[in-house]
Amino acid sequence: MHKAGQYRYVSNLSNQPLSPLDGRYQPVVAALGEHLSEAGLNRARILVEVEWLIFLANRNLLGTNAPIDGVLQDQLRSLVREFSDADVAELAQTEAKTRHDVKAVEYFVRDRLTKFGREDLLELTHFACTSEDINNLSYAITIHDAVTDVWLPKAKALTATLSELATKYKDSAMLARTHGQPATPTTMGKELAVFVHRLERQLARIEKAEFLGKFSGATGTWSAHVVAAPDVDWFNESKAFVESLGLTFNPLTTQIESHDWQAELYSAVTLFNRILHNLCTDMWTYISMNYFKQTPVAGATGSSTMPHKVNPIRFENAEANLELSNAILDSLSSTLVTSRMQRDLTDSSAQRNIGLGLGHSLLAIDNTIRGLGEVELSSVALDADLADNWEVLAEAIQTVIRAEVAAGRSDITDPYQLLKELTRGRRIGSEDLALFVQDLNIGQEAKDRLLMLKPSTYTGIASELVLIISKGPEA
Repeated sequence: MHKAGQYRYVSNLSNQPLSPLDGRYQPVVAALGEHLSEAGLNRARILVEVEWLIFLANRNLLGTNAPIDGVLQDQLRSLVREFSDADVAELAQTEAKTRHDVKAVEYFVRDRLTKFGREDLLELTHFACTSEDINNLSYAITIHDAVTDVWLPKAKALTATLSELATKYKDSAMLARTHGQPATPTTMGKELAVFVHRLERQLARIEKAEFLGKFSGATGTWSAHVVAAPDVDWFNESKAFVESLGLTFNPLTTQIESHDWQAELYSAVTLFNRILHNLCTDMWTYISMNYFKQTPVAGATGSSTMPHKVNPIRFENAEANLELSNAILDSLSSTLVTSRMQRDLTDSSAQRNIGLGLGHSLLAIDNTIRGLGEVELSSVALDADLADNWEVLAEAIQTVIRAEVAAGRSDITDPYQLLKELTRGRRIGSEDLALFVQDLNIGQEAKDRLLMLKPSTYTGIASELVLIISKGPEA
């Protein structure tokens, strides 16, 4: 019998990815790595350093009278546009000496200025900046771009796919299940439209999210700025700089930007995730009830021992990744809004996991889209379930009786109790209900209406409700 520690492995697996997002699932989430990896963060840091350098020089805030012309601006911005693996390696090598990631970026920019022949600008690099001035803007830029360019388009693709299915199945009557028990029929399209509406409301919130930034020095007071150049309106100059990066200026901070906007954003994403998780559990249940048939994928194995199986793995995978995403994003939301006194470093390690939180969500969205593309509604199963549950029409009958009594066309007392005695805990068929309705003391028009009713037609305005999703989440 094998015992833990029995083997002493001689193979070298030390370079293998620890997270599956960097391993088996990497192709699905790779686009997030463009922004939320350490390399993406360093590229954004260079962007902030370069833009601050240009801003200082061209607004002549320190009286240097040495503007940066278009040629040098392009050279400096090319450091961001053409940021490469070689640059990543260089920064890592520098950081190994400095033991400080932002200082390594500063040295990187200073080195390029020297190569461009502009040593006169060296002291404008990282001028009056605390590391958090660079970091908070860099995180805001990378998170904005990751959400806007990668996560949101995928989430919108999901709601578009779901919306197509809702429209396709808007007239497909099905037995509803409240508390897991047969209930008033609906349509599959309407039930899917509910999720479209819920998800799109959260996407609208996420699209309106603010991405805040501060640029106010070591404790948020612009102290060094004022001493160095007392005649400059540093508050408004900093505001202009932050807004030039496409961010919202935060005027009141400690050393760090307070990260409240991040907590707000992650809260919206986690709510989106939880709604999506609900969709996945419902789809899983519909598949188990044979409401949806799964399309076998050529060459795929459902079970290693049961050849007939087609498992709902896309939705199960999505559930697990949504739970992981929320665990990470919930942790970030609670951690990032607290910083001891004017600064502690708990946010530094935490923020490096933003990519994991959004990555697991992105993977779940991808799996859900794939899962929705591999199912087909079974009208046979839906019709059979409806035909086997005529007792759900009891609601319709007792409500019609109430209307007849209210209008003075019937003297029946307690119609609810009457239908309860007929149907509760009992299976009845169309003939039973027809005989019951025929004997009711109600108007003939109401009686004829009830005799025409079937479970498959007792869906109210479910089909019309699906049209709401075409009008957007505010409808």
